[in-house]
This record gives sequence, C-alpha cells and structure tokens, in this order.
Amino acid sequence: MDEISELKRQAEDGSGVSDEHDAQKGKYMTFKSGNEYFGLKIQYVNEIIGFQSITAIPETEDYIKGLINLRGKIIPVIDVRLRFRQAPFEYDDRTCIIVIDVKSTVVGLIVEKIAEVVEIREENILPPPSIGRGDKVQNKYVYGIGKVGDSVKLLLDPDKLLNDEDMSVLEQTGEINNNEEVDDK
Repeated sequence: MDEISELKRQAEDGSGVSDEHDAQKGKYMTFKSGNEYFGLKIQYVNEIIGFQSITAIPETEDYIKGLINLRGKIIPVIDVRLRFRQAPFEYDDRTCIIVIDVKSTVVGLIVEKIAEVVEIREENILPPPSIGRGDKVQNKYVYGIGKVGDSVKLLLDPDKLLNDEDMSVLEQTGEINNNEEVDDK
C-alpha cells in the first residue's frame, strides 16, 4: 500500500494553499480499467483503500458488488469494469477501491490498479468523440478526453456512473445498514 499512500500524498500536495479547491484544480486520479486509462477529478476522491471483503446485496445490478465496512461506515462498491460492460477481471493485490463522494453518497469504485495523479490543463481537455456506435457504453460516462504527454485519459463524470435507480437502492441499503449498526451498539 506504499504506492497508494504516495499517490494520495501527491494528490494532497499543495493543500497548504489557502483555497484547497484551487490546489486540486486540474488534478485527476487516474486508474486502469481494461485497456484504457480513466481519470477522476481529485476533488471527488476521498481516499484509496486496498481491496477488502465485500458483502453482496441480493437482486442488484451485477456491477454493484455489495457493501464494505470502512471504519464503521457502510459503503456500497461497484466494479468499474462491469459498469462499462467490459470482461470481468480477477481481483489481485493491485486491485483497490477508490472511495468517492457522488451526489452526497459515498461509493467505492473497484479498479484494476491506480496509475497516478496527473494535472490536466483545461486547454488539454477535448470533448469525447460522438461516434454513432452503441457498443461503447463507457462513452456516456466520459465527459472529456485529457491529453497527457503522448497519451490520453478518458475523464469520467462520477455523477453518471450511478443512475438514479442505483442511487436510491444504495442510499436505502446504506441507511438500513448504518441504522442497524447504530442499533447494535
């Protein structure tokens, strides 16, 4: 987990600046899913944790893997590859969970591996191509293409990773589980 700590430290560099939002502006946490590299605005990222045991939720979409207990808080997790309708992958020691805040709901994203924190200036972000191919499901989650050196990163809109139906299921499940935890004490 030293690599993850270092990446998070990179993301937090500059946080001594009076306005934390300015320090994070243009910074993206990048990760690999399938053959592509994706980026999330660092402001959405709460933390990166190692893969841990997941409790399955019956009768939910296959990409909603279940719930984890993160320091007493129940957090739903989704598998990014399955969300993009890519082939499933076997979780290993590089697999981690990016804990993000989406629409005031904390959600974990299971990713193959974290790449790096990069700065992408506004002028290096292009709109995604509008190709009329229906098989590129991930394009509806991508709001831009970030040019980083000789490579590109697909920049994700985390609000679109979960649809409203998913959000209500996850909020209800989280509320029920968090209430149960409180009652148990």
